[in-house]
Amino acid sequence: MTRFDEVTATFWGAGEHGVHEPLTDEAVREAERLLGVTLPPALLDLLRIRNGGIVADEHDAFPTGRPTSWSEDHVPFDVLLGIGRSERTMSLLDTPHLVEEWALPSPLVLLSGDGHHWIGLDYRDCGPDGDPSVTWFDTELGTELELAADFRTFVEQLTAAESFDLDLDLDAPTVD
Repeated sequence: MTRFDEVTATFWGAGEHGVHEPLTDEAVREAERLLGVTLPPALLDLLRIRNGGIVADEHDAFPTGRPTSWSEDHVPFDVLLGIGRSERTMSLLDTPHLVEEWALPSPLVLLSGDGHHWIGLDYRDCGPDGDPSVTWFDTELGTELELAADFRTFVEQLTAAESFDLDLDLDAPTVD
C-alpha cells in the first residue's frame, strides 16, 4: 500500500475542471458548519494542495472486493469535489441538496459521483465529529458498499483504472 504523503505528491491530474479558489481556513469552518460535520484532516490536506478537480490517472479507481453496477472489481474516482460556490462546478457544499435529491442516507459528505453513483464520507456510525468511512452508493440499485474505514486509507488504496481489465473481447466465441 502506498503511503498518504506519497500519494499527495501525485494525486491531482491536469486541467482546471472542477477546481475552486484556494482553500482558506474560513472556507473550511463555513463548510463544516453547513455540512454539520468535521472534515477529515487528510481530505483537507489534499484540498489545500488544490481545491478539487480531476484526479491523476494513477489514482482514479478504487478496487472492490465484490462487483458493483460499475464493474466487477473497482469503482471510479476520477474527480474529487472541492469546497466553494460556483454555478458550473459542484462542490462538497452541494451535498445537502444532492443527498435529498438522490434519496441518500444522512449524514454524508459527497466526494465524487454523477447521480447514478456516489462516493462519500459516511458519518452514520462515527457521528459528526468522528472519522467517517468512505462508502460507494449506487442510487439506481439502492445498494452501498463500504470502501475504506477512513479517508486516508481510501486514498492510500487508490489505483489506476487502466490496471483493471476493461476490454471486452467482442470476437471471442460465446457459449450457449
